[in-house]
Formats: sequence, C-alpha cells, structure tokens
Amino acid sequence: MEFINLALLAVFIPTFFLVSLTPGMCMTLALSMGMSIGLKKTFYMMYGELIGVAIVATSSVVGVATVMINYPTIFLVLKYGGGAYLIYLGIQMWLSRGKMALSLDECNYSISKKNLAMQGFITAIANPKGWAFFVALLPPFIDDSLPMTSQLVILIFMILLLEFSCLIIYATGGKTLRKLLQNSSNVKFINKIAGTLMMGIGIWLALS
Repeated sequence: MEFINLALLAVFIPTFFLVSLTPGMCMTLALSMGMSIGLKKTFYMMYGELIGVAIVATSSVVGVATVMINYPTIFLVLKYGGGAYLIYLGIQMWLSRGKMALSLDECNYSISKKNLAMQGFITAIANPKGWAFFVALLPPFIDDSLPMTSQLVILIFMILLLEFSCLIIYATGGKTLRKLLQNSSNVKFINKIAGTLMMGIGIWLALS
C-alpha cells in the first residue's frame, strides 16, 4: 500500500528547504543565540521551535489554522507578550547584561533550558505568517487518494528535519562569528549585534 505520493514528496523537499533557509524569525533567533550562548545551548531553543512548528503544520492540515487566521486576536497575548520578552532580552544583551549576554571572561550559560525552549516555541506558534504559510504550502502536497495520516506523519517529519538542519546552519554561523570576534575588545560588540537581532525579532513578532 502506498503511503505518500513520491513525486509530490520529491518536489516538497527542495521547496520547503529553500523556504526554511530564507531568513525569518526563527532563523534569526538561532543566529542571535548561536552568537550569544553558543550552539549547544541553542539546541534547547530549537527543540521548542520544532514542537511549535509541528503543532502549526498539523493544525494547518486539519483546518485549525483557518480559524486562527480569521480570529487574529487569539495571537495577541503570545505575540505581544513574546515580542516584549524578546525585546527585553535584546536590550539586556545590548547592554552586556543578563543571562544571555557574553561575559568578558566566560560565556554565561545560566539561562534555563526551559526558558530557551519556550522562546523557540512561542516564536514558532505566535507568528500568523507561519500559519498562513503552512495553510498555503501543505495542501498542494496532500494526495486525496492516499491515507491522510501517513502523509501527514511523513510530511511533518520532513518539515522538522529540514527546519532543524536550517536552524543548525544559522546557529553555527552565529557561533562562528562569535569565535572570530571574541576577545576583550569585541565582546561588547558581539553583545550589541546579538541584542539588536533579538530586539528586531521581538518587534517583528509583535508587528507581524
């Protein structure tokens, strides 16, 4: 028994990879965190983001996203609350303060794994454009003649795999940039770059 249309899947994989690789909220967040706290800690943000993406993708297929888009007030608390928190973190990093700012001696890794995961999760699910994107992208790759469940499982698995790959690329880029610049004279500069990116994501999330 065929579980998915392989021809559609062959088109879906490069399409979604290119879309995921395009700079967006989550990729910029990965870049900023890779720069400020390193790749290892950024993985916790990625886990939260991937859970959010899985929820958004699944909901888009089953029709929940249509309701969410028609009633955008559902996003307000997450959008503004999450955006304000990211702006706050960005300001702290810009001032070389707080748990995510790079220290003059060692990287400060005291921010909790739970908080990192929640930042990724909220950024993924509170973006209306993300919901709209999945509503537009996923249906064309669903074959009505084949079982919905198997197709959904395979497509979401591929989405998460491709998204994870792109997050690693961005976070690694941030980590590499930090290593190139990390010395006593450049630590504050790194914090200002990462903080500016973080504030930009917060504003982007709130205004999207």
